[in-house]
Amino acid sequence: MAGSNSQLTIGVLAFQGDVREHLLVLESLGVSTRKVRRPEELEGLHGLIIPGGESSVMDKLTRHFGMQKPLQQAITNGLPAFGTCAGLIMLSNNIIDAIDEQESLGVLDVSVRRNAFGAQVDSFETLLDVPLVSDRPIAATFIRAPIVEKHSDNVLVLATLDNGNIVAVKQDNILAISFHPEVNGDKEFHEYFLTMALDYAKQTKATI
Repeated sequence: MAGSNSQLTIGVLAFQGDVREHLLVLESLGVSTRKVRRPEELEGLHGLIIPGGESSVMDKLTRHFGMQKPLQQAITNGLPAFGTCAGLIMLSNNIIDAIDEQESLGVLDVSVRRNAFGAQVDSFETLLDVPLVSDRPIAATFIRAPIVEKHSDNVLVLATLDNGNIVAVKQDNILAISFHPEVNGDKEFHEYFLTMALDYAKQTKATI
């Protein structure tokens, strides 16, 4: 896997949020990385991470810099996308409790609720069973996190909390989670996303 990883290029949407943290995880896995702020920077990527942060700010900047439609098109055309926390909100097709005029990319068939667990002081960490991603429980850090309240039949639920709240999903080339694997040193979700990127590279006959 490591040798293949070194031939992948993964972008991180770099308007706001945990950009540096994701870049560090990717680089520790031997991946070439790129900050993405302009449409042309999507060219040649094998995957894109939309990081945690403030979803409303990220949305405004994405639209201000003309990135909304290029992102929608790239992901719709098959580019693997991995959204964490605010990234899940950005990918969703419906935001419950959105602020005025907040938009999303609308490429993931879910309805998500912003700040479902309360303020930042209500942040917590727990262990999640995610059999598709890891054969051991994964430490998950929740910070002002969203949850998935509704989803279509096209969406695979990967993980739930003990109370049934959905916190990780997958739909075709999209992986989206409510928590922050980039902040606690847990790399399983990034490693799983890289398998999606490798499959995409092979399918598109990209240079790997």
